[in-house]
Amino acid sequence: MGKITFMGAGSTVFAKNVIGDSMLTPALRDFEFALYDIDAERLEESYIMVNALNKNINEGRATVTKYLGIPNRQDALRGADFVVNTIHVGGYDPCTITDFEVPKKYGLRQTIADTLGIGGIFRALRTIPVLSDFAEDMAKVCPRALFLNYTNPMAMLTGYMQRYTDINTIGLCHSVQVCSDRLLEKLGMTDVKQPIKEKIAGINHMAWLLEIEDADGNDLYPEIRKRACAILEQPPEDFKDLVRLEYIRRFGYYCTESSEHNAEYNNLFIKSKYPELIERYRIPLDEYPRRCINQINRWKSAKEEYLNGNTTHERSKEYASRIMEAIVTDIPYQIGGNVINKGLITNLPTDACVEVPCLVNKLGIQPTVVGKLPIQLAAMNMTNINTQLLTIEAAVTRKKECIYQAAMLDPHTSSELSIDDIISLCDDLIEAHKGWLPEYK
Repeated sequence: MGKITFMGAGSTVFAKNVIGDSMLTPALRDFEFALYDIDAERLEESYIMVNALNKNINEGRATVTKYLGIPNRQDALRGADFVVNTIHVGGYDPCTITDFEVPKKYGLRQTIADTLGIGGIFRALRTIPVLSDFAEDMAKVCPRALFLNYTNPMAMLTGYMQRYTDINTIGLCHSVQVCSDRLLEKLGMTDVKQPIKEKIAGINHMAWLLEIEDADGNDLYPEIRKRACAILEQPPEDFKDLVRLEYIRRFGYYCTESSEHNAEYNNLFIKSKYPELIERYRIPLDEYPRRCINQINRWKSAKEEYLNGNTTHERSKEYASRIMEAIVTDIPYQIGGNVINKGLITNLPTDACVEVPCLVNKLGIQPTVVGKLPIQLAAMNMTNINTQLLTIEAAVTRKKECIYQAAMLDPHTSSELSIDDIISLCDDLIEAHKGWLPEYK
C-alpha cells in the first residue's frame, strides 16, 4: 500500500476530484489518503466527505487520515509516495481582497490576479515561503515523493520548487487537456473526425495550440482561423472568448487558458485610456473575487449534500490520478506538464518554467523537446517569463528591488502605471500583506 498526502485538503471540492479519481483507479484505491490543512473546520468537512467516498465508491478499501496544523505536517507527509498541493495562502479574505483593492487605488484593474500581474506577484511571494517549508519537511520524511502542484501562480511556484529545492515536482493545470475540444465546440466544429491530434507548448496559462489535425491528418487551423475571424466581426451575444480569438487573428494561434485570464497577461486589452476595449472584448474586471464569493455561497448550499454520507464520484479529467497510476503500473500516459525548460523550447530561457508534452511511466515525468516556437509566440511568453523569473528572484533573495523590477516588467502593470506609482503600489502591498510575507530588505 502506498500513501498520497493532500496539502490544502480543506479545498473540499478539489479534494473530492483528485481523491475520488484515485479511489476509482485500481492501482491506487488501497492507498492511505492523508489530509492536511491548517483550518480545522474545513479539514473535518473534507475528512467526512473523503470517508463517505471511500465507503460509497471504494468499498472502504483505503485508509483515510487527517492532520491539522504545522506541528502535524511532517506526520502528514511521512512516507508519502505522492504529495498533491492545492493550498491558497491568505485565502480570499484578507489576501485576495487586498490584491484587488489596493491596486484599484492606483487605477489598476485586474480580472483574475492569480498568475501574473501585481496580484500574481504577491500571491507567489506569499506562497513560496510555505512551499519552502513543505520542501524541507519532505526532504526529511518523504524525500522521494512526487510533488504535484496545482496552486497558482503555477510557473512561479513550480519554477521555484524545481530550481531551488531537491523535491521532484510537476506543475499541473486544468486547461491543456480541454483546450482543443472546447475551441472546436465554440467554433461549431464538433463534427471533425476524432480522435484529433494536437501539439501544445508554451508556458502555463499561455501555452499555444501549435498544431491541430483531425484523425485523418487534415490541418484544422485554416478553418479555425476563418471561423475565429468571422466571430470577431460579429460576436454572438453570449460569446465570451474574444481575447483568445483575437490571439488567433493577430498572432495566428490559440492558447490554453481563458480570455478573462489572458486579458491581463499583456498590455493590449485592459487600458484605462481605452475603456471601450473592456466592452468590446467582454472582459470581466474583478472576476476572481466574484468567483470566490460565488464559490463560498455554493459551498454553503452544497455542504449538506457533500457531508450527508451519500457522496459519490465519477472520474474527472484531472491529471493527478493518471500520473500516479502511470508511475505505479508503468502503463504510459501523456500529459501537459510544467517543468524547467533546459532546452525543451529552444527560444525561451533555460530557467523558465514551461508547459510541454510529457510522458509518464515508472521512470517518472519525461518532458518532450518541442524546439522553437513561432517568434511572436515566444515573444508573448517572454513578457510573462520576465516577471515570473524576477518574482522567484525576489522570493529567494528577499530584495525589494526584485519585487519592483518584477512589477515594472509586468505587461499590464507597466502599461497602466508610472515607475513611481509601481514602486509605491508595491510598498503599499508589502505593508498590507504584513504577516503574510517575510521581511524584505
